[in-house]
Amino acid sequence: MMQSLPAVEQPSVAISGSSARFPVRRVYCVGRNYADHAKEMGSSGREPPFFFFKPSDALFNVAAGTTQEWPYPSMTQDLHHEVELVVAVGRGGKNIAVSDAAKHIWGYAVGLDMTRRDLQAAMKKEAKPWCIGKGFDHGAPIGPLFPIESTGEIIAGPITLKVNGEVRQQGDIADLIWSINEVIAHVSNAWVLQAGDLIYTGTPAGVGPVARGDVMTVEATRVGGFALKVV
Repeated sequence: MMQSLPAVEQPSVAISGSSARFPVRRVYCVGRNYADHAKEMGSSGREPPFFFFKPSDALFNVAAGTTQEWPYPSMTQDLHHEVELVVAVGRGGKNIAVSDAAKHIWGYAVGLDMTRRDLQAAMKKEAKPWCIGKGFDHGAPIGPLFPIESTGEIIAGPITLKVNGEVRQQGDIADLIWSINEVIAHVSNAWVLQAGDLIYTGTPAGVGPVARGDVMTVEATRVGGFALKVV
């Protein structure tokens, strides 16, 4: 088929120990999926999960164990970090049962859901969509994916974020309000999951601002970590 514009390169994520890459279709994000974070954001309890999207071309690949420069985004004076375990979907489906969800997992990575909190808050105050607070360029840093064959199913283990060496966020995957398998099931009830989808599974308490010059260091169980210097 003849196209009127040059084909756009499909976003992808590096795979640990491989020259191959994981092509990405959609990026789903789960809101308020740790109880302590839900409370700091004004919510509580095991409320039904809710989801938002980041553009797949907002992914910002970071090599494991490295420190890379990351550009401070435009239009914000209150940029927040949110460290998350990311799940890569290897097999699609609709209305997936919780008991079958793990069969759809390709692998895992550690990522950051960077947030222009002031823009998000302004949109919330006016009861408007807050895509501008979440879906900006480079707003989804991510480390390399580790296949589930090498990690095993991840249902527990530490996840941390430090800013300039100081621990800001520290949690355990076991403390997710909605487990990874439950999240997969919920997403598949609302949308048809496809191979190539990513799911950012939620962030523990301690989200807060970063400024130019700060170094964020993230790590999650079985998938290593990386560091970003905000420039």
